[in-house]
Amino acid sequence: MIKIYRLHKLFFFIFFFTYGLYIFSQDSKIIEIQQAGSFTKDEFNFPGANILKKENNIRVHLYHEGALIKSNTSFFYPKKNFFSANGDIVFNQGDSLFLNSDHIEYDGKIKKIKAWGNVNLRNEEMELYTDTLYLDRINNIAFYKTPGKIIDESSTLNSNEGTYFLDEKKYRFIKNVKIKNPEYNLNSSRLDYFVLNEDSFFYGPSKIVGKDYEIYCESGYYNSKIEKGNFKKNAVIHYNNKIIKGDSLYFENVNRYASASKNVKIFDTINNSIIRGNYGEVFKSKDSAIITKNPIAINIIENDSLYISADTIILTGKDKNRLITAYYDVKILNSDLKGKSDSLSFKESDQLIKLIKKPLTRKENQILNINQKNMRNPILWFEKSQLSGNLIHLLTDSSNSKLDSIFIFDNTFIAEEDTLNKNGFNQIKGKNLYGNFENGNLKNIKVDKNTEVIYYMYTEKSELIGINKTICSSIEMKMDKNEIKEITFFTLPDGKVNPEKMIDKNQLFLEGFTWRINEMPKNVNDLNN
Repeated sequence: MIKIYRLHKLFFFIFFFTYGLYIFSQDSKIIEIQQAGSFTKDEFNFPGANILKKENNIRVHLYHEGALIKSNTSFFYPKKNFFSANGDIVFNQGDSLFLNSDHIEYDGKIKKIKAWGNVNLRNEEMELYTDTLYLDRINNIAFYKTPGKIIDESSTLNSNEGTYFLDEKKYRFIKNVKIKNPEYNLNSSRLDYFVLNEDSFFYGPSKIVGKDYEIYCESGYYNSKIEKGNFKKNAVIHYNNKIIKGDSLYFENVNRYASASKNVKIFDTINNSIIRGNYGEVFKSKDSAIITKNPIAINIIENDSLYISADTIILTGKDKNRLITAYYDVKILNSDLKGKSDSLSFKESDQLIKLIKKPLTRKENQILNINQKNMRNPILWFEKSQLSGNLIHLLTDSSNSKLDSIFIFDNTFIAEEDTLNKNGFNQIKGKNLYGNFENGNLKNIKVDKNTEVIYYMYTEKSELIGINKTICSSIEMKMDKNEIKEITFFTLPDGKVNPEKMIDKNQLFLEGFTWRINEMPKNVNDLNN
């Protein structure tokens, strides 16, 4: 039997019912009915329910422990301390949290809410839109498993699932997370987001795309307010035409700065080069980067690569006008040459590589002999030929980046182990050297000013004729496979060929001769040793 209470009877009922519930609620905290347009019961269809409805603009108001829920219709079960309601739901938790939906269920025993249908949850920091939302008032947690959208002061956030921790003002987003901001877009599989500071913590594949940068990681932190963060696990930053990788990456967009630690790789997409190391920094405003801790620069040249290792490698300059500078214990390596020096510079605009030695101190100049001083000089190896001097320039062909020519300034010394006499060395000493290359091999060499030569001469049957010792103004050599094949002497050469047994062994080496083959890097693994 359905009982209907009209408005003139309802006020007495509400007073009596509310008073009774109030007395009863001292311990059990029963949901209170503050008002309703009408009250009915239908024990057949809704056993135990008080059916409350809107009438004459009087809506249903239910109240429980600081929360007011307004609706058009509510089915309230006093014994269960539970109700379900529908029709333009308005939920207020004080003046701090507001919820709107089409439908709602509320369990007063455990203070949990399920709201569905055009759900909108909001407070002073954000607004949440989803189809179905669950709210735990005891733990102050709201979560959804239907696609949701959150709008805060600066961003719009979307995800397939999410949890909002009200006390911490923190979101946990799961599946297809998207944040749109005027300065960047962020996609992630899972992240925690703190509303007040706009901090994001990533726990799965994530990508941030800014106006001039792109970041990928699978673990990390990002402050979207100041665009600063730290990124780990397969982390990559695309920045200033460079791709930066490392075990740990750090980024500051305001300061136009990025750094990387451990297993660092910086790819220069414009200049087709790579720098590896264990620590690196990129300064966009200065168009520069610095790499330390076993760095190796790799310039990719067609089917070959030029490797440069040092204690520190610095890149400066804009695209196609970049300068690579390497300091301390520099080594270079490619298929055609190997080298070593104190420092190196490579200017890409004119394709010039400079091998430079550290200036000797006044004391070193006084106490070191010429051999010891020559041990400090930059040095190159071409097959069996060893070339050294105070300063070495290598010029590459800009059309194909292959070696074009070589210049050695001051104290030029060429040494080559004799192919037949393992205890003998062909040697050429002079002031300056000029040479050119063909297909990566030395072809012609000229040495001038106070030139001295020691050269082993053989018959066509490889029988030793003698040893040529000559002094002249300059010489020219023709090379084959980076070995000396022919020497021409200029301007009053003074020398002769003597049998080996007639030459004192001390006279078989020019002053300043050094054989530094043990210093030569043989492969990439030798570069950081």
